[in-house]
Amino acid sequence: MKKALFAGLATLVISTPLMAATAFTDAADAVKYRQAAFQLIRHNMGDINEMIKGEVAFDAARVQKRADALVLVTTLPWEAFQIAGTELGGGDAKADIWKNLGDFLERGEKLAADASALQLAAQTGDRTELRQAFGNFARNCKACHDNYKE
Repeated sequence: MKKALFAGLATLVISTPLMAATAFTDAADAVKYRQAAFQLIRHNMGDINEMIKGEVAFDAARVQKRADALVLVTTLPWEAFQIAGTELGGGDAKADIWKNLGDFLERGEKLAADASALQLAAQTGDRTELRQAFGNFARNCKACHDNYKE
């Protein structure tokens, strides 16, 4: 029993890099993935924004749900920019991304950190704190768009 368990775990550990290396079937698949991730960011961000602006009724539980989702989804798209061939096209990505990939990826890390701060602000229930954290998140998002999106 122990040998079978050990063999199974060893196989999993050994094959994990292979699975990660094949997460995308090709560059087009990576582009679709990153676009889908950005759509999830846009949707969750937009919902919070509408509540902050008063365009829809404020729902603290829904804000928390959206902020929790942003913590996850803001970590997703960046790997897909590092797949060979993704710089050749797809969506509104500027070529400057691949010329300044380090800066671009740092901005992605900052966006994820801002999402975590937004999540914490949502947990407080303080709308002023939430508005400030959302503003920081949105400004970072816009700054990246200004530099790296058509």
